[in-house]
Amino acid sequence: MPAHSLVMSSPALPAFLLCSTLLVIKMYVVAIITGQVRLRKKAFANPEDALRHGGPQYCRSDPDVERCLRAHRNDMETIYPFLFLGFVYSFLGPNPFVAWMHFLVFLLGRVVHTVAYLGKLRAPIRSVTYTLAQLPCASMALQILWEAARHL
Repeated sequence: MPAHSLVMSSPALPAFLLCSTLLVIKMYVVAIITGQVRLRKKAFANPEDALRHGGPQYCRSDPDVERCLRAHRNDMETIYPFLFLGFVYSFLGPNPFVAWMHFLVFLLGRVVHTVAYLGKLRAPIRSVTYTLAQLPCASMALQILWEAARHL
């Protein structure tokens, strides 16, 4: 099926693809930041990396590196489910504007969450943006369940 046919079969799909791709790029940026913090702090997880960058004493943990890793893990715990939910939801025939809002709220929530996490912004910014980003996921999950149950 040509790409334009796939998009035509789901008017919500282009918005989903845009937001999903931006989220994946954001995850790559967090990974790059983690590597840069490791280099700057000389805190390596693997002995061979520590040896390459000064010696075995640099095979250690660092609070800033751990913060980056937690931000990345949180991304994986939330963005991967969004990728599944958003893709399936796109084919349920949602109103394109409503779908766009689901995807945009999730994207903005995750971007602000990452900035709050890595920037050590004051509470409750991180938890509010985490919760805000989960609302469209819950909505999509419920709509998917409803549609699946209707067709049993």
